[in-house]
This record gives sequence, C-alpha cells and structure tokens, in this order.
Amino acid sequence: MDDRKKGVIRETDAEAIRLAKTLLRSARFGALAVLEPGTGAPLASRVGVATDIDGAPLILVSMLAAHTSALLADPRCSLLLGEPGKGDPLAHPRLTLACQASRLERGSQAQARAARRYLNRNPKASLYAGLGDFSIFRLEPQRASLNGGFGKAYLLDRADLVTAGPIVEELAASEQSAVEHMNAHHLDAIANYAHHFAKAPGAGWSIAGLDADGMDLVSGDDVCRVFFPQPLANSQELRPVLVEMARAARAAS
Repeated sequence: MDDRKKGVIRETDAEAIRLAKTLLRSARFGALAVLEPGTGAPLASRVGVATDIDGAPLILVSMLAAHTSALLADPRCSLLLGEPGKGDPLAHPRLTLACQASRLERGSQAQARAARRYLNRNPKASLYAGLGDFSIFRLEPQRASLNGGFGKAYLLDRADLVTAGPIVEELAASEQSAVEHMNAHHLDAIANYAHHFAKAPGAGWSIAGLDADGMDLVSGDDVCRVFFPQPLANSQELRPVLVEMARAARAAS
C-alpha cells in the first residue's frame, strides 16, 4: 500500500467489522460486477442477495442472464452492498466484496441449505426459484473494502466477514427448526429484539436467519440485524442467549 493510501485507509477495528457484517447480513440486493466473456469488459447487474450461515453471499440467478454466463466463464466478481438514504448517496455506508463465485449443484446439501436461507430472506423468489434455468451461486469473499461515509474507509479480509469452525455446521443442522419455533411461538420476543437491539420501528417482525454472530429479522421489505452479546461458541448456547436477550429487551421496554 502506498503512502497516499495509508493516509486514507483507517485501521480495521471491531466497529468497522460490525458495520461491514451489518451491511452484508441485512442486504436484500446488490450490484454484481463480472467480466464479460470474450471481451473482458466489466458488466454490472442488480441481483437479489442473502447470506449462507457463515456469512458468504448467496445469489439466485437465471442461467439465461449475461452475468451468469460470465460467472461460469470467469468466477471472479465483485458485489457492492449498501442502500443510500436521504441526501448525498455517497454519505451512506457501503461494502464492496471481491469474490470467487461457485454454482451450487442442485440436490446437494449445500444447495438445499442455501436455497432455504435465500427463500427465508426473499420469499417472493419462490415464484421462480424452482424453475430449471435458475441456480444459486455462493460468492466466496476474498477481501472487502468498507466505506462507512466520508473519511471512513477500511480494508477487510475474509476472516473479518466469514465465520469458520464447527459452529457453522452445528447451527446449520438446527437453524431451521429454531427459526420456525421462534416464529410460531415467540413473535413478541422477536418484536422486542427488533425494537430494543436494532432500534427498528414497526410491527410484523420475524426471524429469517440465525448464525453464530446474531440474527436477521424481517418485516415485509424491511430488514434489521441483531447481534448476540458474544458470538456463539456452540449451538447449545443459542437457546439461553435468545432467552436472556428477550428478558433484557422486555425489561427495557
């Protein structure tokens, strides 16, 4: 890194990693940039986004789309996440990931898990997800750049964003049953999670996904990210953590 960049890039700290994970986990869509086969020219397109349980982005794309054929020819790609709000769009945080894309084989365990998580986050995609020309790609982050607003630039690596270790498969085995149980029996607690921990207004909140760092909550087209006080060390910690967070949120309301 040259001296000019050293003066611009801030040291990556826990706050920056948390913001990057929030942008990644709460994204509903993103701008996917690929390399056009034959010409090598850059090609950008909007795609729907979810995340695998470890944090890797998932996209559901048609095999007829230009960006899909580009990914099959060259898996290198970039994904830009972050929604602008009012005022200057450049004043709002965004995350750019450099990734390697891989198509998940239909019928495989990895594809089934990815499809479940994608549709939990994007239920309207069920209208076309089962069509034969649609496939799920997993985007493996290699590195990322975070712009948290003017003067807040950071560089991140894969370990800052993607969870590793046995906890991933442990949670994958029990996640869906936990999500269904919470959504069927504890909507009041979920609403308290959204209101207290994410400061998210409104009603109708449900859990779309659970992972070692926290949970993704949805209400219609709204998404919010709630982090656990500490990352889970094993799947047995999930229930007591949810119970304690519900108690704390209820006491604060």
